Amino acid sequence: MIKAFFMRSSLLPVTLSLILVCLVGWLLVVGRSLLLPFVIALVVWYLINALSAFLARAPSRDGRPVLPGWLSLGLSLVLIFSAGTVVFDMVAANLADLARDGTIYQARLESLFNQVATLLKLNDPIEFRDLMPEGGVQRMVTAGAGFITQIAGSASLVFIYTLFLILEQSTFDTKFARLFSNSEKAEAAFRVRAEINNRIRHYFGIKTAVSIATGALTSAVLIVMGLPYAALFGFIAFVLNYIPTIGSMIGVIFPSLLALVYFDTLTPFFVISVGLGIIQFSIGNLIEPRLMGSSLNISGIVIMLSLALWGAIWGVVGMVLCVPLTVVTMIICARFPASRPIAVLLSADGNIVDDSTSSTAVKDMNGA
Repeated sequence: MIKAFFMRSSLLPVTLSLILVCLVGWLLVVGRSLLLPFVIALVVWYLINALSAFLARAPSRDGRPVLPGWLSLGLSLVLIFSAGTVVFDMVAANLADLARDGTIYQARLESLFNQVATLLKLNDPIEFRDLMPEGGVQRMVTAGAGFITQIAGSASLVFIYTLFLILEQSTFDTKFARLFSNSEKAEAAFRVRAEINNRIRHYFGIKTAVSIATGALTSAVLIVMGLPYAALFGFIAFVLNYIPTIGSMIGVIFPSLLALVYFDTLTPFFVISVGLGIIQFSIGNLIEPRLMGSSLNISGIVIMLSLALWGAIWGVVGMVLCVPLTVVTMIICARFPASRPIAVLLSADGNIVDDSTSSTAVKDMNGA
């Protein structure tokens, strides 16, 4: 009877944890329209503070910062939202043009499939409509335009959230410290937050830099080859570079397919496919791993599962944020004995840094 009691008592926390996970997942899906603008605002707020810290650290000749903190913060806010407005306007215009010409490109793809089938003398040739229904290209482009329009429509709400986060961020440390009963627990929590901040900042900083390089090089190749919508495909390559593994493949496939039906010969298609493939391979497999190092320490299969999970919950935004969310989960789980096995399973090599060995101090967090 005692054994049965202990079995019931050990199953109770597991059952409650599963119920809590299911409830949180349900809330994330149901509250998607409310949560996504705030999540995007958090990312924008984080980028604004990172850019502000970079501008504030730029010294003058006498070694003092050129810009005061309030000015660098305001300038970062204006720069990021202005750049976002220009980019989204340009992308929306390109998508509108592509949606208008979508039926033409789909007809050319169908004709190309028929030519290949005739050339190979297939008894049961694969037709384009077997892979994609009639009007599928136009619907895909229209869906992309709708996604951009949705983000642009919530831009005002994102701006308001971001503005309030900036106005109240001076009180965050005080509120965070008062959540704990004593200074030792607060200091430990600050160390965990500092580690999360450092690793996410490291990830986003490198990922943003290589994504900008990927988008710029993609646009440059397409402009040189004379393919239309080069700015659109550059932006797509920039966004998709945040999505692990599949993002780089999609960034090559879309412009290559357009080149296949836009040009009369196959030479531009091969040049664009090989050129973009070299760019994606060089940046994704040579440059980025060297810059990123082993700071993330996340298992590859965990990244793919996280990509599928957050993509199903929050779509493209979830795919972009799947790696940072997994990093945060792993760091928090590593700090508690009960959840430490979860962190070990999420990691790439099983080496989880213990909280006592963390050298990040509270002052580092305040200065980050």
